Amino acid sequence: MLTKLFAHVVLTLSGWTVKNGLPPDVKQCVMIAAPHTSNWDFLYTRLGFLKMGVPVKLTIKRSYMRFPYGPFARALGCIGIDRRPKKEGEERPSMVQVMADLFKVHDNLVMLVTPEGTRSLSSKWKTGFYHVAVLANVPVALGYLDYKKKEAGVGKIVYPSGNMRKDMQIIMAFYKNIVPHTPANFSIDLDYDS
Repeated sequence: MLTKLFAHVVLTLSGWTVKNGLPPDVKQCVMIAAPHTSNWDFLYTRLGFLKMGVPVKLTIKRSYMRFPYGPFARALGCIGIDRRPKKEGEERPSMVQVMADLFKVHDNLVMLVTPEGTRSLSSKWKTGFYHVAVLANVPVALGYLDYKKKEAGVGKIVYPSGNMRKDMQIIMAFYKNIVPHTPANFSIDLDYDS
């Protein structure tokens, strides 16, 4: 409760508003955090989700969940990923598979991803988030920070249809008009620009 109040106060004093388009019945989803062009994005993203009461989780390598980083990682909402084979001789599972499997053991999981993969300009997004959503049979929520409007929020929910091109075009159309902190460092995935 204190953290939600803290987030509210900081965002209000900074002039930011929050729009929560995540339906209350959506308990599991892959949440895109975009645009991602500045270190400030992490702060406003975390504050925005705290104010909305959306308990987003980040996936990191399991070794970072141990001391001395573990307490800090857990406080940020991190979940450790272990890609080692379960049995000797088995193949190492893909990151997509391991992330999708988390939805089997967490009834309430909003998995935060940054598909741009960098704060620098990239016209190609990593599409693993989409494959995780398909494999886990969960929707993709479009989280955003619009610095022109000073607005943080969740703008749209996309239920994967099986037609990746069509779904990605819907996602790119949403982000096309969002204004990032550093516009020169942001691009939608041009492969899916309709």
